[in-house]
Amino acid sequence: MYNDKTLLDGGVVESSIDPALDLFDEIEKLKKEKNAIILAHYYQDSDIQDIADYIGDSLGLSQQAASTNADVIVFAGVHFMAETAKILCPDKKVLLPDLRAGCSLADSCPPDKFKAFTNKHPDHTVISYINCTAEIKALTDIVCTSSNAVQIVNSLPVDEKIIFAPDKNLGRWVMEKTGRDMLLWDGACMVHEIFSREKITRLKVRYPEAIIIAHPECEQPVLELAEFIGSTTALLNYTKKSDAMQFIVATETGILHQMALASPSKTFIPAPPNNNCACNDCPHMKLNTLEKLYSCLKNESPEIQMNEGVRLKAEKSIRRMLDISAQLGL
Repeated sequence: MYNDKTLLDGGVVESSIDPALDLFDEIEKLKKEKNAIILAHYYQDSDIQDIADYIGDSLGLSQQAASTNADVIVFAGVHFMAETAKILCPDKKVLLPDLRAGCSLADSCPPDKFKAFTNKHPDHTVISYINCTAEIKALTDIVCTSSNAVQIVNSLPVDEKIIFAPDKNLGRWVMEKTGRDMLLWDGACMVHEIFSREKITRLKVRYPEAIIIAHPECEQPVLELAEFIGSTTALLNYTKKSDAMQFIVATETGILHQMALASPSKTFIPAPPNNNCACNDCPHMKLNTLEKLYSCLKNESPEIQMNEGVRLKAEKSIRRMLDISAQLGL
């Protein structure tokens, strides 16, 4: 029997799964029985992507959560993503296969310190990347994603003062794209900060025809090597449309599954990190497994819970993002 331990309300719940079960079939049955939908981020394991009803980046996942008619949302991603779904869908049950699936970027922006920071600049509009906690979203005027950050900033008057949080690398890239001077919070993603410029350069020598593409959360030296920079969805779309046959991809390796499915004749090479690992995976994203997803849906736990006051404040900043995105056709 498979013993799967997941965190629930500070404790550990253990469930046994018969290894003979066809988990794909069982999950499909449970989805119909419970009127449930599975939303998965591109960085999830391929098995989870294959069983999901919708796969996307943070913007697409937020839009799906806001529009679904399902009674239960199983969010195969990290904690802040499931929180976002709960913020938008307070009357729905939102489940996360493993509550320990956190985010190093979200952790880099503690609410008390961020509140003190924003209090020092009361004349600034606060734009926060969606990769943050509900408490940070509650202290934010407009949420953004890597797909719409440039457009969100450009939607504001040119003389408006802006605080951008929590990712300094994304913020710096947005400043370059928009020409705006923003105050940046000093946060970063552990996955995107570990890529090695030197190793990528050597990899390019081995694959001279390969196009280097990168997520804007990467550090500046890596972005300088990239021939295309964009969100996970933008990277995926670029590889579909490009005539190139080889790509060096500087983001979390989960996206390579969708790239390979969309363009099976093309080669996708994960950009090497500055350590001894052969690839670059988010340890938080990879805490979710197909077994945990099955147990989560079957038992309807772990469930995301939230303070209503925080949720209402956070919802305003997310809804403002969704409204601007809709107006701009994003």
